[in-house]
Amino acid sequence: MTGPSTLQIEGFVIVSAEGNLADASGVMPDALKFEGDQRFFAAALDGAALIVHGRNSYEDQPNSPYRKRLVVTRKITGLAPDPNNPRALLWNPASVAFDEARAQADVQSGMIAIIGGPDIFAMFFDRYDTFWLSEAPKVHLPDGEPCFPGVPAQTPQQLLASHGLRAAGRVVLDAANDVSVTPWRKSFD
Repeated sequence: MTGPSTLQIEGFVIVSAEGNLADASGVMPDALKFEGDQRFFAAALDGAALIVHGRNSYEDQPNSPYRKRLVVTRKITGLAPDPNNPRALLWNPASVAFDEARAQADVQSGMIAIIGGPDIFAMFFDRYDTFWLSEAPKVHLPDGEPCFPGVPAQTPQQLLASHGLRAAGRVVLDAANDVSVTPWRKSFD
């Protein structure tokens, strides 16, 4: 029997210079979409056993309809089938624990991808094995939506570090635009 210890919880986000994941209207603009980052993100999600996101976070890729997911919502109590997606469950974390929701989604092992929004990312701060922080420092989204609660008072990097995660090595995804991804991993010191 496979146990919860075989689960890997990984977060994924791309942020602007200010640490924002969306513009002032709450929409991820095309300016924050880069081919190298999109390929990295799609490959990671193709390997995920389960994707967790809020109602406004959806990856909109060719394989998206085939991915098993939990959609976080306050519009229901507990868990319910998503009437628009047979591979999804609607989940209210105020009334059902994550491990129960995960079990109802029939996921006992593998990578669980957390893809946002800000409050969803924060729910897992103390559970991430790895958080993949993609950065687009040439993109500016003033008054945009921060990637985490607490940004801009703290940077995304400071918040990840405050939850025991450490940067493990930056990978350039788009040299012309200085877009990179850094895995932040659990620190065991």
